[in-house]
Amino acid sequence: MSRSSWNPTHRFRSTEIVWDEPPPPPKLQLIDDASRSILARNDSPDIPYTWSVNPYRGCTHACAYCYARAFHEYLDLGAGTDFERILHVKHRAPELLAEAFAKRSWAGEGLAFSGVTDCYQPIERRLTVTRRCLEVCAAHRNPVGVITRSPLVTRDIDLLEPLARLGAAHVSLSIPILDPELCRMLEPGAPPPSARLAAVRALADAGIPVGVSLGPLIPGINDAAMPETLAAAREAGAQWAFTMLVRLAPSVARVFERRLRETLPLRAGAVMARLRRARDGKLNEGRFGHRMVGQGEAWEMTMQMFRVHRDRLGFTAPRGREGPSPFRRPGEAVQLSMFPNTRPAPGARER
Repeated sequence: MSRSSWNPTHRFRSTEIVWDEPPPPPKLQLIDDASRSILARNDSPDIPYTWSVNPYRGCTHACAYCYARAFHEYLDLGAGTDFERILHVKHRAPELLAEAFAKRSWAGEGLAFSGVTDCYQPIERRLTVTRRCLEVCAAHRNPVGVITRSPLVTRDIDLLEPLARLGAAHVSLSIPILDPELCRMLEPGAPPPSARLAAVRALADAGIPVGVSLGPLIPGINDAAMPETLAAAREAGAQWAFTMLVRLAPSVARVFERRLRETLPLRAGAVMARLRRARDGKLNEGRFGHRMVGQGEAWEMTMQMFRVHRDRLGFTAPRGREGPSPFRRPGEAVQLSMFPNTRPAPGARER
C-alpha cells in the first residue's frame, strides 16, 4: 500500500499539488455517496453484461493498473492515492436496488457485481453493502454474476448457492498474478493469490459455478506464468478462464509506471516497451472491439499459448445464463395461489 500521498496530474484541473516536504501518510476516508440510482447500464459490446451494481467508488486493493482509477477524477479526486484511500460508499444501494426491482419495467436481467471497483474490498467486511444488495437479489431471484479478487465472497455462499441452483449465480475470481511477491508489488492491498484459489475451491465445493480471470494481461509481468496459473485454477475447481490486455488511460499509465519503477526498476522499461508494441505505440485504446486486445506477432503468440493451455486443461467458455430469468417479486406467487382456478394467459410467463 502507498505510504505517501501522490496523484498524477488531474485531467480536469490545471493545477498540481507539489509538496516542499515529504507528503503526509494517507488516511482512509469514507464519503457517503448520494447517488439516486444504483443500476449502471453498459453499452460497450466488449463487456459481456448490460447492467452492473457498484456499491463503492475507489478501492483499497490499490492495483497499480486498475482502469477504474481514471473514474475517480470525475469525483474531483486523483487517480493515485486518492483512489486507494478516499472511498465513496453507496449506503443506500440495497434500497435503491429494491426500488429498481419494483418497477414493472424490470424483467430480471442479470446484474454484474461490480463493473468498476471490487465489491468485496476490505471495507465490505464491516459495511456489508454488497451482501445487503445480494439479499435483495436473492429475495427476487434476480441473476447475478460476481467478479472479485477477494475470498470474502465466500461469506455470501448462503445467498449465492440458492441462486446458483436456479442457474442464476456465478463467480469469477481475478488471479492475474500467481507469484505472491510480485502480487504484493502491483496489487498491494489485495488478498494473496493462494487465498483467492482457496475461494475458488470453496465456491466450487458449494456448487456455485466459478471461473477465473487472468486479466489484465501485462506483457513481461504475468504472460509467462499463464500456464502455471491456469493449472492452479483448474486444480482448485475453476470451470472457465479468460483474460484481456491491460488498459492504461493517461492517469492510470502514470500510476502504473511509477509503481513499476519503484518496485521493479530493472524490468520497468522493458515492460512499458512491450505494452506499447502490443498497441501500435500506444498504452490505451478506446475503440470498441480493440480495447481489450493487442496486436502483433508477440501478442498472437501469447494468446495462442493461453488458448492451448486453457483447452488442454478442459476449461469451458465463461458461464452465461440460459433460458428465462427466474426473477419474481416477493409475494407474487403467493398472491396467485389465493386463486387456485386462475391460470396464466396463453403465452404468458409467470414470474
